[in-house]
Amino acid sequence: MPFDTYQNPLIERYASAAMSGLWSPQRKFSTWRRCWVALAKAENELGLRVSRQQVELLARHVDDIDFDAAKQYERKLRHDVMAHVHAYGDACPEARDIIHWGATSCFVTDNTDLLLIRDALRLVRDRLVRVIDRLANFAVEYRDLPTLAYTHMQPAQPTTVGRRACLWAYDLVLDLEEIEHRLSGLRARSTMGTTGTQASFLELFEGDHDKVRRLTQLVAEKLGFDATLAVTGQTYPRKIDAQVLDALSGVAQSAHKAAGDLRLLQANKEIEEPFEKHQIGSSAMAYKRNPMRSERICALSRFVMSLQGSAAQTTATQWMERTLDDSANRRLTLPQGFLAVDAILLLYNNVADGLVVYPRVIAKRLAAELPFMATETILMAAVTRGGDRQELHERIRQHSQAAAAVVKQEGGENDLLERLAADEAFAGIDLQAALEPGKFVGRAPQQLDEFIAEVVNPLRDRYREALESGDEEGVKV
Repeated sequence: MPFDTYQNPLIERYASAAMSGLWSPQRKFSTWRRCWVALAKAENELGLRVSRQQVELLARHVDDIDFDAAKQYERKLRHDVMAHVHAYGDACPEARDIIHWGATSCFVTDNTDLLLIRDALRLVRDRLVRVIDRLANFAVEYRDLPTLAYTHMQPAQPTTVGRRACLWAYDLVLDLEEIEHRLSGLRARSTMGTTGTQASFLELFEGDHDKVRRLTQLVAEKLGFDATLAVTGQTYPRKIDAQVLDALSGVAQSAHKAAGDLRLLQANKEIEEPFEKHQIGSSAMAYKRNPMRSERICALSRFVMSLQGSAAQTTATQWMERTLDDSANRRLTLPQGFLAVDAILLLYNNVADGLVVYPRVIAKRLAAELPFMATETILMAAVTRGGDRQELHERIRQHSQAAAAVVKQEGGENDLLERLAADEAFAGIDLQAALEPGKFVGRAPQQLDEFIAEVVNPLRDRYREALESGDEEGVKV
C-alpha cells in the first residue's frame, strides 16, 4: 500500500472485504463482460451473425482482465467503455467484431450498476437481519428489568431495558422492509438503446419489433432479472439511485438513534458497549471507557445521511434523456453509501452482541425518580381510605416541590417518601409497596413478547440461512 497517497478509510478501516470486493474494479469490469456475454448469447439465439464459438470465447475471458491495457486504451480514446471493448477484443480476437454490437455504453454501465446494487442490497439485508436478531436476544434477556424512561430527555414513566431495545430493533425492521421493497422492485435496463428507443436494435433486426422485445427480455433473464424497466432514457431512471440511497439513509438514521441512546446510557453508567481487555479509552485519562464504537456508528451514519441530497439533485438535473453530470457523482455516492452502511452494521452487530448492563445503577437511578411517579398511586390509596382528594393533592404537591428543591438546590437525596410518611394525612398507606418498580412498566414485558413472536420470529424463519451463516467478518479497527 502506498503511504504517500490518500487511502479511502471506508476500505482501509471500516467496511468488510465482501462489500469492498463487490465495488472493486475487478467485480465491476467482469460484470461489464458478463453483460456483453449475455448480449452476444441473446443475439445468437435470435439469429444474428454471432456464433456459438464467439459466445463461448467471450465467456472464457470474463475475469482475466488486462487492466494495464485498458488504462492505455482509455488514455488514448478518453472513453472508459470503449477502452474495455478494445481490451476485451485483444483477449478474444475472433469475437472482437461482435462485442457491444448494437449497444450503447449505458448497456454495460447501467446494467452493471443495477446488478451491483442488487448484490449490495442483499448484503445489507442480511446484515440487518443479524443485528435485529442480536437486539432481540438482548431484549429477551432484559425483558423484566425496569428502567427509567425519558421523554424530552426528562424522566418519564418507566419502561424495561428489553422494551427499549425493541424500539431500536423495530426501527431496523422498518428499514429491512424498505430494503426488501427496493430489491423486489429492481429491474434490468437491458437493451434499451442510445436514448431508450431501441432504434439500433430495431435496425439490427430489420424492423422486427418482436425480436427486439425478445432480445430485451432474454438479456434481462441472462443477467438474473425477471423484468425490465418499462421505459428509460439513455440511462435507467436516476430516481432508482435516490430511492436506494434513501433506504441506506434510513438504516443510518436508525443506527444513529440507537448509538446515540447507548452513548447517553453509557454516560449514565447504565449500559456500556463492549470494551476490550487492552482497549484504551483516552491517551490522557487512563480511567475512561469511551463509547467509541457507538460514536463511530454516529459518525458514519451522518455521512450516509448526507448522500441523500446528492442523489436527489442528480435525479432532478438529468435533462431530457440524460446528462453526464451524474457519472462522477454516482461513482462516489453509490459505492461509498453501501460501504459506510456495511461498516455501520458490522459495528452495530458487534455492539448489540456485547452490551454490558449494570442493573444496580439502573435501579438506583430509577429509585431516585420513582417517588414522584408513585404520587398518583399514593393519592388514590389515600382517597380510598376516606381522604379529601383535593386536599391530599395539594399536600403531595407541596411535599414534591420541597423534595425536588432538596435534590436540585442542595444536591441531596429525594426525601419525598419520608415527607409523606411523616404526614398524618397518609398514615396507614403502604408507601414502600407503592414504589414497586414493576408496577410502573405497564405492558412493556408483554409488548416485548408480542414483538418477538409476531415480528422478529417470522423474520428469523424467513432468513434462517443468513442467521446460520453468521457474519464472516468483524469490526476492523
